[in-house]
Formats: sequence, structure tokens, C-alpha cells
Amino acid sequence: MSCVALRRARAEDAEMLTELGRVTFTETFGDSYPPEDLEAFLTTEHTPEKYAAWAADNRYGLWVAEQDGETLGYALAGPCDLPHAEVTPECGELKRIYILAKAQGAGAGSALMRASLDWLEKPGRTLWIGVWSENYGAQRLYGRHGFEKVGTYDFVVGRARDHEFILRRAG
Repeated sequence: MSCVALRRARAEDAEMLTELGRVTFTETFGDSYPPEDLEAFLTTEHTPEKYAAWAADNRYGLWVAEQDGETLGYALAGPCDLPHAEVTPECGELKRIYILAKAQGAGAGSALMRASLDWLEKPGRTLWIGVWSENYGAQRLYGRHGFEKVGTYDFVVGRARDHEFILRRAG
């Protein structure tokens, strides 16, 4: 088996990323929501139009992790839009790292994390991440990268409201 390779996503990846986003979100969180809420969320938040726009906009970094011709996951970074009083237009946010369940532990998540943080980091720039309050593995990973909890917010999926933590790392 070869090592994980990263590449920047292109607009023509939009359909593949839409499907990957829907599958990985469902694998990770699907049992947490009523089916109608999950479906409504997936069809509004994971669309080809959104992925194509992110891929084409230089304010966003969108990477794909691949191994042996198979896509394992992706990461999205860009301007921060978390609801925290100290977020400024200069702040950056790691918005998503989604990895297929069967690819967990293959190194794709670590590679995507490194690429995203390297791309986001600028002198003096504060970085942000939102993470589900019950995703303990992700919280430990982000903590190892210097992120600390500084707030909370509700992440809306249909009628469900997930308790999320806001994490920050000063630049």
C-alpha cells in the first residue's frame, strides 16, 4: 500500500466531494439525528455548488486525500465564521476534516491537518475550530496542535441542536 497523497481540490471534484461529504458525515454522525433532519442537512450543506465555489475561491483551502487511486477524505479551511466575539476578518478556521471510516488511521487525517494548518498560518493570525462536544478524539488531536476551548455554540442539523466547542489557537 502506498502512502497518502494530498492535492488541492478543483471545481470538477465538486460531485465527488459532495458524495464524500455526505458519506463521511453520515458515517460519523448519522445515528445522532432523525433521518429527515439528516437528509435535509446533507442536501443543503453538502452540495456540488458549495464545493465548486470553495475550490475556486482563493480565500479557501480545499484538499483531497488519496491513496492507491481511492479518495479517503478531504479538508476545508478558510475565513472564520464561528460565533465568538473575538473572531475578526483576519482569523482563519479549519472548517472540516472528514475521513472515510475504513480509512481512519491510515494517515490521511494527519496529512490533511498539517496541510490545512500550514496553509492557514500567518504571523499573528488566530486560528479557530468548531468541534462536537462529544468528539473526544478530535478534541485531543486539536489540543495536541495547541487549540484550547474558548466558547460553545449550537450546531443545527434540522431540529437537532448539537453542543459544539469553539477552540482557538493564537498566532
